[in-house]
Amino acid sequence: MLLNTYSNLILEAGTDEAGRGCLAGPVTAAAVILKEGFQSELINDSKQLSEKKREQLRPIIEEQVHAYAVVHIDPKEIDRINILNASILGMHHALEQLLYQPEFIIVDGNKFKNYQEIPHECIIKGDGKYLSIAAASILAKTYRDEFMNKIHEEFPMYNWKKNKGYPTKEHREAIRKYGSTEYHRKSFRLLPQQLKLDL
Repeated sequence: MLLNTYSNLILEAGTDEAGRGCLAGPVTAAAVILKEGFQSELINDSKQLSEKKREQLRPIIEEQVHAYAVVHIDPKEIDRINILNASILGMHHALEQLLYQPEFIIVDGNKFKNYQEIPHECIIKGDGKYLSIAAASILAKTYRDEFMNKIHEEFPMYNWKKNKGYPTKEHREAIRKYGSTEYHRKSFRLLPQQLKLDL
């Protein structure tokens, strides 16, 4: 069973992102404040859940939490400020859009920048320990998947509906064949470097 709160403060926000390791599409961040005493045995780290289960949980989370917000940071911004800064920026924007200002913030991972001088704690694998981070991870993942499914219609040759922009062999072959799009992160190594042997 995941824990409800780290700080024991009522307005504690959990935040997480999805899509950091992708070659295409946004990095998507979410922030969630749970209702006091909220419990769920179904919510877990989004990576531990099937796509179907995540889709089923999304409306439940949206209806039952105190507040939530989801933000996309586009590839141009990722290229401009780098993926770590873009992820943190997304989390800051999500926190900013919450209906209530949090008293404390718990963040999945080990990197974060102060947000409005609100105390925070970085928690490694936090999405497998705290309900609010797990809920944020599910929202970030489902909203990002939805975005990737939508742009798949525009560029079906990359099969983003299936690979969601991650560097699969199929995705890299499509980049090799068709080149990159406006949705690709140009600062990422889209194709592995060719090895040349000086014989």
